[in-house]
Amino acid sequence: MPRKRKDHHRSRRSHKDRSRGNSLTSALRKPGTQIAFLLVIALVVFLILQVGGGDASKTISVSDAYKAYQNGAFILDVRTPEEWNEYRVPDTTFIPLEQLPSRLGEIPRDRQIIVVCRTGNRSQQGRNILLNAGFEQVTSMSGGLNKWRASGYPIEP
Repeated sequence: MPRKRKDHHRSRRSHKDRSRGNSLTSALRKPGTQIAFLLVIALVVFLILQVGGGDASKTISVSDAYKAYQNGAFILDVRTPEEWNEYRVPDTTFIPLEQLPSRLGEIPRDRQIIVVCRTGNRSQQGRNILLNAGFEQVTSMSGGLNKWRASGYPIEP
């Protein structure tokens, strides 16, 4: 008899452990919970993609950008019109960041593209827009045109 009690006691503990493990499973069977769970997963994926957008492997230094510029890279300036009018890199293309998704046809797919802005933040967003649109040879310049100008690289008014 004592053995049966032990077995009974074990099975009760086992049942208790099983019920704890199944609480998430049973919660996910409810339709409202499933939707909430999927929304949380979607948010996590979105945030990972946004943080991943700052991937250093897709960002180059100002000196490397200047070398690529000298070798014919396509420089895409995504600053505001006011910033563009203040100064710019000679022979570059200007498309403000908010217009970029609707003007992708103006950007070559067969050249290296370096996206630039004032400090390097918007250029990462522009780079991500191009990468998501299927452009492959795209990078952004860290430090932005402020650092480009401070380094003594060519600019025009």
